Amino acid sequence: MDLTELSKQLKNKQPAPVYLVLGTQQALIEQALDRFLQLIPEEERVMNVGRYDMETTSVAVALDDAMAAPFFGERRLVVINKPYFLTGEKKRGKIDHDVDGLKDYLSHPEMSTVFVILAPYEKLDGRKGVVKALKKTAVTVSAAPLNEQQARQAIVGQLMAAHFQIDQAAMDELVQRTNADYGLMEANLAKLKILAYQDQHITQQMVAELVPQSLDENVFDLVTAVLKHDQVRALDLYRQLLAGQQQPLRINAVLVGQFRLLLQLKVLNQRGLSQGSLAKELNVHPYRVKLGLRTVRNFSMLSLENAYLGLIRIEQALKTTQRDPALLFQLFMLQYAHQARQAN
Repeated sequence: MDLTELSKQLKNKQPAPVYLVLGTQQALIEQALDRFLQLIPEEERVMNVGRYDMETTSVAVALDDAMAAPFFGERRLVVINKPYFLTGEKKRGKIDHDVDGLKDYLSHPEMSTVFVILAPYEKLDGRKGVVKALKKTAVTVSAAPLNEQQARQAIVGQLMAAHFQIDQAAMDELVQRTNADYGLMEANLAKLKILAYQDQHITQQMVAELVPQSLDENVFDLVTAVLKHDQVRALDLYRQLLAGQQQPLRINAVLVGQFRLLLQLKVLNQRGLSQGSLAKELNVHPYRVKLGLRTVRNFSMLSLENAYLGLIRIEQALKTTQRDPALLFQLFMLQYAHQARQAN
């Protein structure tokens, strides 16, 4: 189930005895945990809520807590986090976990306890007996990363619940500045709601003023200027990054990464792979794939290759000489423009 379905189930005050929250989207994990905490009255939480990190505490301690009776309350909530022993992950100096004890508990869970397993992983090791028992007993809540459309819907839903509105242009700006990363989008909501508290209406200007662009997003603008041979714009953006205390090698590394991605997208798209398949194949957020595909349609393979190789040469120069980074970038732009004229 997703977070909305979980909220509906818990609102009826009839929770299942065991839940598994599985996925790498930390914002969703935290929201799910908040829903579970609401099951226990605030004045009872000190005695009836137990939270355990499996990287530092044995699961046996959590199980003892789960099997105890509620203390002057209706139920207990026991939460274990980062149960790496349910995955194929190996840990040095790991805790000696009573996996068999957990398996026994799952076969006969304590009905007055809500036992929650927060697993911030893409998947568990389905070959393990304890994982098979867990999947048979637990209600699974997805905390997998949201795609762009899901992230938009989730943000709008949160704002509507708080009686806020957001313009379409403002939402587009938020998506662009965060690369459609739901965690980053959600993290910026508090600031936006404070700025818009009077009329509870979030505008594009508010987003532009409050939400910082990531280095990747700033570099994407720079990539566009490079490909269009807009030397004035490209050099201005490059100098802005330097003025923002970004290291030249870091800027160049991100530029190289962007052009490498564009080359990969150009090749794989020609082979007929869909946007979703490309994101999975390249392990890249779908929003970056969407923007990249929009870009590569307008440029030849030769143009992308020339830019990529030119940036590799800048990297070598940055590592082996003391020449001014802005000058190196300007020379790259001049050479890139000359190559384009020769190709034509």
